[in-house]
Amino acid sequence: MIFLGFFFLFLKAVMRALASLTTETTLRMEVVSSAVNYRDYATEAHKLVDKVIEDALRHFEPLRKDENEEENKIPSISWPLSGEFTRNAGEKSIEEFIGTWRRGDNWKHCIDFFDHQESDGGDKYRYRVTWSMPTRRKPIPRATASVYFTIFVPNAAPKMPVSVYYVFETNRLVHRPGQSQFREKWLRDVIECKVDTMEAIDF
Repeated sequence: MIFLGFFFLFLKAVMRALASLTTETTLRMEVVSSAVNYRDYATEAHKLVDKVIEDALRHFEPLRKDENEEENKIPSISWPLSGEFTRNAGEKSIEEFIGTWRRGDNWKHCIDFFDHQESDGGDKYRYRVTWSMPTRRKPIPRATASVYFTIFVPNAAPKMPVSVYYVFETNRLVHRPGQSQFREKWLRDVIECKVDTMEAIDF
């Protein structure tokens, strides 16, 4: 009987240890999974754009013009043709394009070249524009918002127009210049969401 009692006590201790280990392992897996998902967002944004490009190449249908195009004209720029395009030309064009976005003067940004990929029908140039709102009290911003640009350069002829697509961080909607009216709120929402998440976590 004494031996049986010791056996049950030992068995309970083992079960508690396994339960604690399982809980800790699950939490670690959730944290790692969250970090991986965050780091891989750029890849997901590029996949969304690639799907739009594939559909456009498959159907190759011209866009229908709005009857009230002049009244509802959305600011855009003249993008370089395929034969004129270079990596630096793409960055300069993005800088010019985001200059048409109506936003407060307190926004700061930087443009980084992300990747270059060769694909059927042309090349894809990827860029990331990182936005922040530093202040005098907080010169180092607590959070940033990224916009991912993809410029598709067709290789069929040297004077073909390039196709430009961009995606806001945490958003699945793919935008195109001249078809989406920029909203400053989109950038604010990303930053506020990140700040709220950080404040909710106790370290």
